[in-house]
Amino acid sequence: MEDRTETVPAPRLLHGTRGAEVWRTTTPRGAIAVHVLDPVADLDVLHAWVTEPRARFWGLGDLTRDELRETYEFVDSLPTHNAYLVRWEGTPVALVQAYHPEDDPVAAAYPVADGDLGLHFFRAPTLPEHAGGGEEAWGVLGAALTGFLFAGPGTRRLVGEPDANNAAALARMTMFGFETGEHVHFESPNGPKDAVMVYLTRERAGLEAAS
Repeated sequence: MEDRTETVPAPRLLHGTRGAEVWRTTTPRGAIAVHVLDPVADLDVLHAWVTEPRARFWGLGDLTRDELRETYEFVDSLPTHNAYLVRWEGTPVALVQAYHPEDDPVAAAYPVADGDLGLHFFRAPTLPEHAGGGEEAWGVLGAALTGFLFAGPGTRRLVGEPDANNAAALARMTMFGFETGEHVHFESPNGPKDAVMVYLTRERAGLEAAS
Protein backbone atom coordinates (compact mmCIF):
# COMPACT_ATOMS: atom_id res chain seq x y z
CA MET A 1 0.00 0.00 0.00
CA GLU A 2 1.30 3.43 -0.92
CA ASP A 3 2.35 5.54 2.03
CA ARG A 4 0.66 8.92 1.68
CA THR A 5 1.96 10.30 4.97
CA GLU A 6 3.15 13.89 4.51
CA THR A 7 6.23 15.11 6.34
CA VAL A 8 5.58 18.29 8.31
CA PRO A 9 8.48 20.73 7.84
CA ALA A 10 10.40 21.56 11.01
CA PRO A 11 9.52 25.03 12.30
CA ARG A 12 11.76 28.00 11.58
CA LEU A 13 10.00 30.65 13.67
CA LEU A 14 9.65 30.69 17.47
CA HIS A 15 6.07 31.54 18.38
CA GLY A 16 4.47 32.74 21.60
CA THR A 17 1.89 35.11 22.98
CA ARG A 18 2.56 38.83 22.89
CA GLY A 19 5.34 39.72 25.30
CA ALA A 20 6.30 36.09 25.93
CA GLU A 21 9.97 35.21 26.27
CA VAL A 22 10.83 32.65 23.60
CA TRP A 23 14.62 32.43 23.88
CA ARG A 24 17.38 33.36 26.33
CA THR A 25 21.13 33.08 26.65
CA THR A 26 23.58 34.07 29.37
CA THR A 27 26.75 35.91 28.37
CA PRO A 28 29.66 37.17 30.49
CA ARG A 29 28.01 40.58 30.16
CA GLY A 30 24.56 39.52 31.28
CA ALA A 31 21.46 37.74 30.01
CA ILE A 32 20.04 38.45 26.56
CA ALA A 33 16.38 37.49 26.16
CA VAL A 34 14.07 37.56 23.15
CA HIS A 35 10.38 38.36 23.57
CA VAL A 36 7.54 38.29 21.07
CA LEU A 37 6.84 41.92 20.32
CA ASP A 38 3.80 43.37 22.06
CA PRO A 39 2.48 46.12 19.72
CA VAL A 40 0.78 47.83 22.66
CA ALA A 41 3.16 47.43 25.60
CA ASP A 42 6.27 47.99 23.46
CA LEU A 43 4.86 50.88 21.44
CA ASP A 44 6.79 53.63 23.25
CA VAL A 45 10.12 51.93 22.51
CA LEU A 46 9.18 51.21 18.89
CA HIS A 47 7.92 54.70 18.13
CA ALA A 48 10.99 56.35 19.64
CA TRP A 49 13.30 54.16 17.56
CA VAL A 50 11.61 54.29 14.14
CA THR A 51 11.13 58.06 14.19
CA GLU A 52 14.87 58.74 14.56
CA PRO A 53 16.60 60.04 11.39
CA ARG A 54 18.79 56.91 11.23
CA ALA A 55 15.63 54.79 10.83
CA ARG A 56 14.77 56.23 7.40
CA PHE A 57 15.50 52.93 5.64
CA TRP A 58 12.71 51.23 7.65
CA GLY A 59 10.12 53.56 6.14
CA LEU A 60 8.05 53.81 9.32
CA GLY A 61 9.07 57.24 10.51
CA ASP A 62 5.95 58.99 9.18
CA LEU A 63 3.51 56.65 10.91
CA THR A 64 1.48 57.86 13.85
CA ARG A 65 1.57 55.83 17.04
CA ASP A 66 -1.76 54.21 16.15
CA GLU A 67 -0.58 53.39 12.63
CA LEU A 68 2.63 51.87 13.98
CA ARG A 69 0.67 49.78 16.48
CA GLU A 70 -1.68 48.59 13.73
CA THR A 71 1.29 47.70 11.51
CA TYR A 72 2.75 45.38 14.12
CA GLU A 73 -0.63 43.99 15.07
CA PHE A 74 -0.89 42.92 11.44
CA VAL A 75 2.57 41.31 11.61
CA ASP A 76 1.45 39.54 14.78
CA SER A 77 -1.51 38.06 12.90
CA LEU A 78 0.69 36.37 10.27
CA PRO A 79 1.85 32.78 10.89
CA THR A 80 4.79 33.32 8.51
CA HIS A 81 6.15 36.56 10.04
CA ASN A 82 7.14 37.39 13.62
CA ALA A 83 8.53 40.47 15.33
CA TYR A 84 10.65 40.24 18.47
CA LEU A 85 12.04 42.71 20.98
CA VAL A 86 15.48 41.77 22.28
CA ARG A 87 16.41 42.80 25.83
CA TRP A 88 19.83 42.78 27.46
CA GLU A 89 19.40 42.47 31.23
CA GLY A 90 15.94 43.94 30.74
CA THR A 91 16.96 46.87 28.53
CA PRO A 92 15.57 46.86 24.95
CA VAL A 93 18.49 46.68 22.52
CA ALA A 94 17.09 45.48 19.19
CA LEU A 95 13.99 44.80 17.12
CA VAL A 96 14.17 41.65 15.00
CA GLN A 97 11.66 40.62 12.36
CA ALA A 98 11.91 37.07 11.10
CA TYR A 99 9.88 35.61 8.27
CA HIS A 100 9.48 32.85 5.70
CA PRO A 101 11.00 34.34 2.53
CA GLU A 102 8.72 32.29 0.28
CA ASP A 103 5.76 34.19 1.81
CA ASP A 104 7.32 37.62 1.44
CA PRO A 105 7.93 40.02 -1.48
CA VAL A 106 11.67 39.21 -1.30
CA ALA A 107 10.83 35.85 -2.93
CA ALA A 108 10.77 37.71 -6.25
CA ALA A 109 14.35 38.86 -5.75
CA TYR A 110 16.32 35.67 -5.14
CA PRO A 111 15.91 31.86 -5.36
CA VAL A 112 14.49 30.83 -1.98
CA ALA A 113 15.97 27.59 -0.64
CA ASP A 114 14.44 25.12 1.79
CA GLY A 115 15.23 26.17 5.34
CA ASP A 116 15.77 29.86 4.56
CA LEU A 117 14.70 32.30 7.27
CA GLY A 118 14.54 35.98 6.40
CA LEU A 119 15.33 38.70 8.88
CA HIS A 120 15.28 42.43 9.46
CA PHE A 121 17.36 43.86 12.30
CA PHE A 122 17.07 47.29 13.92
CA ARG A 123 19.40 48.23 16.75
CA ALA A 124 18.82 50.56 19.66
CA PRO A 125 20.66 53.91 19.59
CA THR A 126 23.07 52.67 22.28
CA LEU A 127 23.73 49.55 24.29
CA PRO A 128 23.25 49.62 28.07
CA GLU A 129 26.25 50.36 30.28
CA HIS A 130 26.42 46.82 31.66
CA ALA A 131 26.95 45.50 28.11
CA GLY A 132 30.20 47.40 27.75
CA GLY A 133 31.06 49.45 24.71
CA GLY A 134 32.47 49.19 21.25
CA GLU A 135 32.41 46.47 18.64
CA GLU A 136 33.02 43.77 21.24
CA ALA A 137 29.61 44.40 22.78
CA TRP A 138 27.96 44.33 19.36
CA GLY A 139 29.79 41.07 18.69
CA VAL A 140 28.24 39.56 21.82
CA LEU A 141 24.79 40.71 20.72
CA GLY A 142 25.35 39.46 17.17
CA ALA A 143 26.31 35.99 18.40
CA ALA A 144 23.20 35.91 20.59
CA LEU A 145 20.91 36.97 17.76
CA THR A 146 22.44 34.34 15.47
CA GLY A 147 21.82 31.66 18.08
CA PHE A 148 18.23 32.80 18.48
CA LEU A 149 17.46 32.90 14.75
CA PHE A 150 18.89 29.41 14.29
CA ALA A 151 16.92 28.07 17.28
CA GLY A 152 14.13 26.93 14.96
CA PRO A 153 15.16 23.39 13.94
CA GLY A 154 14.01 23.95 10.37
CA THR A 155 16.28 26.95 9.80
CA ARG A 156 19.31 26.15 7.65
CA ARG A 157 20.28 29.61 6.41
CA LEU A 158 19.60 33.21 7.45
CA VAL A 159 18.82 35.66 4.68
CA GLY A 160 18.80 39.44 4.87
CA GLU A 161 18.18 42.19 2.33
CA PRO A 162 19.50 45.51 3.68
CA ASP A 163 18.97 48.59 1.56
CA ALA A 164 21.87 48.93 -0.86
CA ASN A 165 22.53 52.47 0.41
CA ASN A 166 22.50 51.48 4.09
CA ALA A 167 26.23 51.12 4.59
CA ALA A 168 25.90 50.87 8.37
CA ALA A 169 23.49 47.92 8.16
CA LEU A 170 25.66 46.12 5.62
CA ALA A 171 28.72 46.60 7.81
CA ARG A 172 26.84 45.31 10.85
CA MET A 173 25.65 42.19 9.01
CA THR A 174 29.20 41.51 7.83
CA MET A 175 30.43 41.85 11.40
CA PHE A 176 27.79 39.32 12.44
CA GLY A 177 29.33 36.85 9.94
CA PHE A 178 27.01 37.25 6.94
CA GLU A 179 28.38 36.97 3.41
CA THR A 180 27.25 39.56 0.88
CA GLY A 181 25.54 38.34 -2.26
CA GLU A 182 23.76 39.79 -5.25
CA HIS A 183 22.35 43.27 -5.74
CA VAL A 184 18.56 42.97 -6.21
CA HIS A 185 15.52 45.12 -6.91
CA PHE A 186 11.97 44.24 -5.83
CA GLU A 187 8.69 45.74 -4.67
CA SER A 188 8.65 45.93 -0.88
CA PRO A 189 5.65 46.95 1.26
CA ASN A 190 7.20 50.43 1.36
CA GLY A 191 7.71 50.64 -2.42
CA PRO A 192 10.56 49.77 -4.79
CA LYS A 193 13.69 48.62 -3.00
CA ASP A 194 17.31 48.25 -4.08
CA ALA A 195 18.99 45.83 -1.73
CA VAL A 196 22.04 43.66 -1.24
CA MET A 197 21.35 40.06 -0.27
CA VAL A 198 23.31 38.72 2.71
CA TYR A 199 23.52 35.08 3.81
CA LEU A 200 24.62 33.11 6.85
CA THR A 201 24.56 29.31 6.94
CA ARG A 202 24.62 27.18 10.07
CA GLU A 203 28.05 25.94 9.11
CA ARG A 204 29.48 29.43 8.67
CA ALA A 205 27.95 30.43 12.01
CA GLY A 206 29.76 27.52 13.64
CA LEU A 207 26.54 25.78 14.67
CA GLU A 208 25.73 22.11 14.42
CA ALA A 209 22.90 20.99 12.17
CA ALA A 210 19.55 20.91 13.95
CA SER A 211 18.38 17.46 14.95
